[in-house]
Amino acid sequence: MHSWRFRINSSDNVEISGVHNASRAHVMEIAGADIGRNIFFVPLDERQRQLEKIPWVESATVMRLLPNRIAVDIQERTPVAFVQIGPRVSLIDANGVIMGMPADRHTKYSFPVIHGISDTEPLSSRAAAMKIYDRMAEELDSGGKDGAQYTRQISEVDLSDPEDVKVMADEGGGALLIHLGSSNFLDRYKLYLAHIREWRQQFQNLQSVDLRYDGQIIVNPDKPAESPKDAKQSALSTQHSAPKPTVKAATWKPNKAHPKKKTWKKK
Repeated sequence: MHSWRFRINSSDNVEISGVHNASRAHVMEIAGADIGRNIFFVPLDERQRQLEKIPWVESATVMRLLPNRIAVDIQERTPVAFVQIGPRVSLIDANGVIMGMPADRHTKYSFPVIHGISDTEPLSSRAAAMKIYDRMAEELDSGGKDGAQYTRQISEVDLSDPEDVKVMADEGGGALLIHLGSSNFLDRYKLYLAHIREWRQQFQNLQSVDLRYDGQIIVNPDKPAESPKDAKQSALSTQHSAPKPTVKAATWKPNKAHPKKKTWKKK
């Protein structure tokens, strides 16, 4: 307990492994707090708890290595998306933990940006929202028979309404806001891919589509009516939906004359 042989002399006596995205300086600040102390007086459990409060750290192991060394092994969290919190963009994991950006600015990630999540809400609420995101991403990246990973076409995801997941997608013709609802994400996204060229030909100012309702597609549901004519069209469109979105610029329904062709006609 008093021999110099068991004293942690310097940072060279502290071994750190597993740190990639977390701040190594932050980890060393905690792990190196015992430099100059006898190794048997290092509070291992307390140091572990302190390390696991670092957002990037999922779990930490702190060990004594006789005669005078400390070993710290870090298991980092795995980011699955970016999240917009006010003006700040951070990385977030599947459990809703907001981790900030990597300490190494050379580390690159390619994820959609999630909206509708706040750092002030409980972790359980963020975790529930991320489960919806994970389910959507898993469906879209299964791709069906063609094996396509459609999340690569998505730049933003709005999770503010769990009953209506909205994505900003670009298949190559320009960004479009798509209402996917809360289920059947892959089928609805493929419907968008199958008809997007047709919609672009019919609507010069195509901004969004609502695919939540079976047997119909609502075009530009997020665009406010700009004239009495547009308002009349919106009123007519709302007669064909339940529940009713706030505004609809046009509603399309299947062409019953040629159901096998999967064409759509303006209603």
